[in-house]
Amino acid sequence: MIAGSDLQAGSQKGFLKSIKLKTLITMKKLYLFFVFASFAMLPFLSNGQNLVNNGDLEQWDDANTPTGWDLYENISQSTDPVHGGTYSAGQMSATSSKKFRQDIQGIVGGQQYTISYYYYDNAPNAKTRIWSYWMDAGGNYLDDDADVLRPAVYSDDKPSWQQFNVTLTAPSNAAQFRMEVRVYHQDNTEGGYVYYDDFDIEASSTNFPEPTNYPTDFTATTSGLDIDLTWVDAIGEQLPGAYLILGHEGTSTDFTAPVDGVPVGDDLDWSDGEVAVNVSYGVQAYSFNNLTPGQDYTFIIYPYTNAGSNIDYKTDGNPPTATAQVNDVVIINQEDFESGTLGTWTEYNVTGSQIWENYEFGGNKFARMSGYEGGSNENEDWLISPQMDFTNFISITMNFSSAVNYSGPDLQLFISTDYDGTGNPNDFTWTELTGDATWSDGSFSWVESGDVDLTAYTGESVYVAYKYTSTADESATWEIDDILIYGIHTVGINESKHTELGFYPNPASNFIQFTENRQGKLSVFDFAGRNVMTVEVNKGTNRIDVSSLGTGTYLVRFNDNNNKIKTGKLIVR
Repeated sequence: MIAGSDLQAGSQKGFLKSIKLKTLITMKKLYLFFVFASFAMLPFLSNGQNLVNNGDLEQWDDANTPTGWDLYENISQSTDPVHGGTYSAGQMSATSSKKFRQDIQGIVGGQQYTISYYYYDNAPNAKTRIWSYWMDAGGNYLDDDADVLRPAVYSDDKPSWQQFNVTLTAPSNAAQFRMEVRVYHQDNTEGGYVYYDDFDIEASSTNFPEPTNYPTDFTATTSGLDIDLTWVDAIGEQLPGAYLILGHEGTSTDFTAPVDGVPVGDDLDWSDGEVAVNVSYGVQAYSFNNLTPGQDYTFIIYPYTNAGSNIDYKTDGNPPTATAQVNDVVIINQEDFESGTLGTWTEYNVTGSQIWENYEFGGNKFARMSGYEGGSNENEDWLISPQMDFTNFISITMNFSSAVNYSGPDLQLFISTDYDGTGNPNDFTWTELTGDATWSDGSFSWVESGDVDLTAYTGESVYVAYKYTSTADESATWEIDDILIYGIHTVGINESKHTELGFYPNPASNFIQFTENRQGKLSVFDFAGRNVMTVEVNKGTNRIDVSSLGTGTYLVRFNDNNNKIKTGKLIVR
């Protein structure tokens, strides 16, 4: 007879194995007839091959070693409960998680796979979950489908077999799949059993037509020396399994389209000026890193279905393209002190009990130093930058704002190439730059320093510092804000073509205005080097809306049509 539990579980294997062949051969033939008749109605489908070795757990080297499995902690052969066939695998919980694993080879990127297995958890001192990964050819884990393959939830106790079943598209660079389940102790008790049976991973045999639509909002954005591509996944009757992104240097949107049946593999070597990369459906982003400063790059995206010789690219119509220019102006250090601390800068107290601190007034935060506390006090206190690498720049500029009130010694600005980052600054060599900057003249009026040229230190690792002094008779209060140190890369830019960009008002809240005698492009970069705004600039007076920018410090770069560059610092309040 056929066990009722087998029918309820829906196990084809259990159904067939429970039939007594000699007496029920007619029933078996009738069953197979209906199976084949059903598949005949679906001409694009065929029986898949289970890629799991000994997935039904019918083969054992010994009572604790299932044949073909790579890792089997606390595993033992079991005949009760069994989902189908003669054996299942029982795994006992312990103080730490125990693993049951097999690495599946032959995975094809872009191919759909159905991943399933049965588990029986009815023990109050054991629980289980899947903990699997897609892997590349080198065995490196891929992050795709983490929420499904490595869920945060565990199994619930039930007096029946339960099934894990999901269909996923393998990432474009996948070549392996780590099929792993784990058992854990429950409620601080251990020694309970969870049982597994009928592991199955099958490639979808459906040959899908080409995708209906292209993705939308395909955008290229610069971030330092990187270009970040983003898009919104294609929708429609036929969704893609993945995307092919092609890229080349320059602004041309002419690309050679891929051909159906001929997969294009990943090629991330820019030496020939071209690249290709496959990205799975659902990711919606990809980054190209460490690109050439000042270089334009253009990209195009093609959705596709299937894999191998069945790959089907969508190439008709107008595939989306995106172009971006990598920054040749790089922000080396920026500090607006809005974190409520001194940020990346540190204070060093040589004498006196007063030190540099973060201070807030009128909603603005800045670095502040005063030697006054119940009267003037003798102090020497340094505010020191992090170490900065000035390698591969042809021009380096520093800009900041200062405010002062009360009488006392002037604040000084220094630079050092031998400071160790922690010691007393007086034990090292410092070159004074105070005279290269414009300083506040009192009444706590904020004054822009202008550009302090640090180009002489190209190729060096340096520290920049403010030195405050006060005496028992005089102790001014000095405030520093909106420090910006940036450089122009050596590639493609002539030093003589870089000048300062002047605009007003600054600080600004709604707009800036400036006059240029050439057309060009104005870009605004945040402190992380991300391009947050790009606008076309006309010859003559230009008024640029900056109301969409958040409060903070920005680098503004104007590049005219003769590749002449002007830069300036913008403060948005």
